[in-house]
Amino acid sequence: MTLIKSISGIRGTIGGKVNQGLTPIDTVKFAAAYGTWLKMKNEEQRLKVVIGRDARISGQMIADLVISTLVGLGIDVIDLGLSTTPTVEIAVPMEHAHGGIILTASHNPKQWNALKLLNEKGEFISGADGEEMLKIAEQDTIEFAEVDDLGKVTKDDTYLQKHIQAVLDLPLVDKDAIAAADFSVVVDAVNSTGGIFVPALLEALGVRKITKMYCEPTGHFPHNPEPLPEHLTDLSDKIRTTGADVGITVDPDVDRLALVCEDGSMFGEEYTLVAVADYVLTHTPGSTVSNLSSTRALRDITEARGLTYAASAVGEVNVVAKMKELDAVIGGEGNGGIIYPDLHYGRDSLVGIALFLSHLAHKKMKVSELRDSYPKYTISKNKIELTPDIDVDQLLMYMTLNYAHEEVDTTDGVKIYIGKEWVHLRKSNTEPIIRIYSESENEQKANELAERIIREIKALI
Repeated sequence: MTLIKSISGIRGTIGGKVNQGLTPIDTVKFAAAYGTWLKMKNEEQRLKVVIGRDARISGQMIADLVISTLVGLGIDVIDLGLSTTPTVEIAVPMEHAHGGIILTASHNPKQWNALKLLNEKGEFISGADGEEMLKIAEQDTIEFAEVDDLGKVTKDDTYLQKHIQAVLDLPLVDKDAIAAADFSVVVDAVNSTGGIFVPALLEALGVRKITKMYCEPTGHFPHNPEPLPEHLTDLSDKIRTTGADVGITVDPDVDRLALVCEDGSMFGEEYTLVAVADYVLTHTPGSTVSNLSSTRALRDITEARGLTYAASAVGEVNVVAKMKELDAVIGGEGNGGIIYPDLHYGRDSLVGIALFLSHLAHKKMKVSELRDSYPKYTISKNKIELTPDIDVDQLLMYMTLNYAHEEVDTTDGVKIYIGKEWVHLRKSNTEPIIRIYSESENEQKANELAERIIREIKALI
């Protein structure tokens, strides 16, 4: 059993003992802490919170617990039911709510669930706010409402259409071009809420040939729900047998988007953002942002236009902060997360799909040809396990000094740029390991760079 308490939310496996898994008691405890934190921020106000969930087997149980807890605190709840992370993020400001909770463990397997916590803007709460909320959870000073002051629950199933309409209303979403292109699309929604939202969006965009795979929101994931190449063999096979133009897959809460080419090969999660950014920059030049562990290709296509690229610390909240600082027109993460601020500051697969298909329709290229038009890089992901007595911070400092002659970024761990290659070293917050991500022009060279860095770290140890 696992329970992870972090500033961005509470994630754990269902069942087990209290404080060792995401049990009903733990769920109530942290929902109450979040509600209490909101009440402290908004004194003397009647509060409203938006709730939505993915299709996990445990989803209804967790939702019932969270909603009842908030009602018990005197907070009104707008229950979206089966929804997506970006839909809840959009709904919070639309409802003039004080916060939101998304019940999803994102790409984790079915035994996991989580409470993802939002502020009044529909954005993930800050680190400082998260720390405050966690302190409340441990203080055992939560006070519930009396009977006449209990909250009320309103069910709202209109946000599927509201979210889609908000995407369609974006100037860069070219519905006519997409319809004219007459794309054939295969969708793998891993039997979660993407099975509701993605086909509905495609139909609204004028896509008439849609093949659905695993689009029943049962929560019984047919394969590992993280959209990585090794989990997408069924989708690749279906594209080849149907002759489709593109495959689309999302994770259970629909904030990560991966694409598959017409020949069944992977477009590459890292390149989802690159392609969408290419389209956005063509029509609205501006700054771009991704995190330090994302591909260099976004920097290349941005700087080739004479524009500014910046890297943030890893984590969506950090990407958003950097985007706001630079007033970036597009940003995101290399895991297929598209953040398009003209819609909202959150990873959103629906806007990613609409912008990508608009781009593809304008380019009049095959998906594989579009992929091959971008700078080619491959990322290798490795780690070194360390004994607890080793000072990881000191090791990273030594690596910074050893590569002082190169471009080095210490925003989040140590990232070393060596020509067109880079290596990013980050210590884990939960275990004594160093994560080592490296990127080069092909897999062999990325692995060789990682192995070289690993040897240097082991020599220091």
